[in-house]
Amino acid sequence: MFSVRMIRPLFFVRNSPSLVQLLSFSRQQECYFRSPGRRNRAPGSLVRFSHSLAAMAKGSTDERIEGVLSSLKGRHPGQNEFMQAVEEVLVSLKPLFEKQGEEDYLGAFNAIAEPERVIKFRVQYPTFGADGVELHTTTGYRVQFNSALGPYKGGLRFHPSVSESIIKFLGFEQIFKNALTNLPIGGGKGGCVFDPKGKTDSEVRMLCENFMKGLYRHIGPDLDVPAGDIGVGGREIGYMYGEYVRLRGQPDMGVLTGKSTDFGGSKLRPEATGYGLVYITLEALKKYNHYRYLPEDRRAGIAQNCFKGLKVLISGSGNVAQFAAEKVMELGGHVCSFSDSSGALSSNDGFTKDQLSELFHLKNVKRGRLSAMSSGQGLQYHAGTSVWQLGLNCDVALPCATQNEINLEGAKNLAAGGCWCVAEGANMPTTNEAVDYLKTKVDIYIPAKAANAGGVATSALEMAQNSARLFWSSEEVDEKLNGIMTNIFATAYKTAQDFDRPWDLQFGANAAGFLKVYKAYKAMGYLKF
Repeated sequence: MFSVRMIRPLFFVRNSPSLVQLLSFSRQQECYFRSPGRRNRAPGSLVRFSHSLAAMAKGSTDERIEGVLSSLKGRHPGQNEFMQAVEEVLVSLKPLFEKQGEEDYLGAFNAIAEPERVIKFRVQYPTFGADGVELHTTTGYRVQFNSALGPYKGGLRFHPSVSESIIKFLGFEQIFKNALTNLPIGGGKGGCVFDPKGKTDSEVRMLCENFMKGLYRHIGPDLDVPAGDIGVGGREIGYMYGEYVRLRGQPDMGVLTGKSTDFGGSKLRPEATGYGLVYITLEALKKYNHYRYLPEDRRAGIAQNCFKGLKVLISGSGNVAQFAAEKVMELGGHVCSFSDSSGALSSNDGFTKDQLSELFHLKNVKRGRLSAMSSGQGLQYHAGTSVWQLGLNCDVALPCATQNEINLEGAKNLAAGGCWCVAEGANMPTTNEAVDYLKTKVDIYIPAKAANAGGVATSALEMAQNSARLFWSSEEVDEKLNGIMTNIFATAYKTAQDFDRPWDLQFGANAAGFLKVYKAYKAMGYLKF
């Protein structure tokens, strides 16, 4: 029914070729003797692996970075999304590697970037049509990536695009995101290929129950605590928790987060990622003198409320986009766009509160398409396109849809439209090429690891409430969430300053998250041979 692949981390000491050779030989023995299914691996691949290890231990920083990247690509062939996420972090940390001294940051990175455990299992579910019942089979995934800081923590994604590569990329990002919250949680991610569009409630329930049948042996409040992600909201979490209780024969509120407040959930969990995105952006606006971008008639009251009068583009129309928009409008900003998989919806003057309420109802109750709102006053619907292809003017961009939604063309459209602040609400919504371009054009770029950490932070607060048998009010949770996001910005900002890279929040977030995991590895003896 399921298989578990455990990966032994590779550690080595910098500038010690003999030890590199020893570990390379050890890896060769593992390939031939520990894994019977891999005995016929071509000797040439082992030679290449040995060479990549040697490249990690000597040469320039660029050569050693390339050695680590080559090693990881060899271990995870064809997993493009995962390698994109790894390369983004690895290349951005070059200033840290150049100042590592006696520390072996690159060696530690090579180990951290290898999942501790990859779990795969069969998931079957029925659909009911005019021709009868059809049984579908798909693969369920749970990547338990890193537990140095605490139990594995990360969401479950039900979407047609799910693959092992995407789940690994999400789990890898989760390590550093969770580290930035300064809460005791490790990194993990899971999901399966499933398209909830057009499915009945019963079909969704049976998918959730069968997914949990493959997962329940591998999770627990002190081991691995999944939550929701794309395609998995409160309804799906409820179905999975119900099946978990039936399989275990006893309740355990702490095993999943994102639950309904009727049975152990936290206030503001649905709102948390969107609210947190706005809170950290607000901290950046407070720190940065952005007033010069605004004409005189838009500067009134800006010192008290940095979002007042700003034009904000938001992509997506799920929880993150909805509640980011709600908070931006509460703070006086003008939300000028949303999108879904069918197209984009824009408004030159900004959505009204009534229009936002209509969108909430459309997406959360009717589960409909944005095209149904195209007749609204002042709204324009653009079929088959994304927000970033429209060339709209804005001050702030909050991509909240999915990975790689902003490519180089989209980044150029943002720059041409006057955008000077980008904060990522989705996971890796910007291609590496587009990130490099935006960092030369916009003044503030906040990567997803920092900007969308509000969801997992509130999940950790839900875990704390479950453990203590407490239930905090919305005001208490909101205050804690705001404090966590404020601290994440301060940490990323200070880390960038410490390395003489002011406002390089990509480096600051990546370095701060990495160093926290590195120090945990070192304290636990994981970096000693």
